[in-house]
Amino acid sequence: MSGSLLSAKETAERLFAGMTQHGASDLHIKVGYPPYYRIAGQLRKLDMPPFPNSAFIEEMLSDMIPEGRLAEFERDGALDFSTRGSTGDRYRINVYRSTGETHASIRHVRSEIPDFEELHLPKVYSDTIANSSDGLILISGVTGSGKSSTLAAMIEYINTVHSMHILTIEDPVEFVFRPKKSIISQREIGVDVANYHDALRSMVRQDPDCLMIGELRDRETMVAALQAAETGHLVLGSIHGADAQQTFTRILEFFPREEHPFVRSSLASSLRAILCQRLIPGIEEDSQYPATEVLLRNSVVRDKILHEEDEDIPAIIAQSENEGMRSFATSLVELIETEKIHYDTAMEYAPSREALGSALKGIKTSGQSLVGRGRR
Repeated sequence: MSGSLLSAKETAERLFAGMTQHGASDLHIKVGYPPYYRIAGQLRKLDMPPFPNSAFIEEMLSDMIPEGRLAEFERDGALDFSTRGSTGDRYRINVYRSTGETHASIRHVRSEIPDFEELHLPKVYSDTIANSSDGLILISGVTGSGKSSTLAAMIEYINTVHSMHILTIEDPVEFVFRPKKSIISQREIGVDVANYHDALRSMVRQDPDCLMIGELRDRETMVAALQAAETGHLVLGSIHGADAQQTFTRILEFFPREEHPFVRSSLASSLRAILCQRLIPGIEEDSQYPATEVLLRNSVVRDKILHEEDEDIPAIIAQSENEGMRSFATSLVELIETEKIHYDTAMEYAPSREALGSALKGIKTSGQSLVGRGRR
């Protein structure tokens, strides 16, 4: 994309169209910088002039900000919302103040809802959903690990095979679902309901069978998810965590220490699975593949949760892979064996190089094509 003088509106149209053309997941807009795309996890600077000032960026985004929410941005210095482009694709936008200037981060959400196969997720993901009519299923990972796409694939799977009322609470709505066997109500914070507190307070009165909470971000959202799961609802939610053990730590950080016994008891009875994922650069240019860790609740996991023995979780996963659980090491080995990622890239991203090294013992790699390249 070569540089030229464009109006704010023309610049926005060009950048949004370019996201689809170049397969970019994100667009970063900052005063004094040219635009940047994120493609396959890597930032790429565009050959365009720097954004001159906040007024230019605000004019770019002015038609996209939902009516009545500009005051929220002026008050809080940040605003989340979504919009639909001319191609039908949706964009999740966070506009925020930084050093007194207006900046924005924009996530491209494709109009097509991906399925598990397209996302290269193991069969245990669909099996977990197929075998769960209630309880709590958590999708865990760091920012940019594909949690939203995985949640969308799960909701679409339920929509296809089950007859349920699915209620989602999102900030903002990303993928838009169409009813198949299920009926679906999507509520967007700031558009359909003022805040998470109001949405969570009323959600069980709306007769849902399945609840999807876009992000479990604090004590209030976590309590609502646990209570709904304990009262017979199927609850899906995303949470930030590098692995299953860290996910437990993250949940408990939402609560004061004196409430931990209650939280552990609730998790022990309602948790169905923690599905962790991280995206790994692939051998093919601009490709990524998910490495996954899967913890399924069984009697042993239940006891470990109750007795505050979370440090044993990695060993339980490694010893229970014949029951459907899955370690990051096993996932990385599969990606190496199928020549999707390089050996040294796997080592770079492995949570435990020692565990990956042990898992790779006796496995023959196919020479330089697997071990010769690392992360680009």
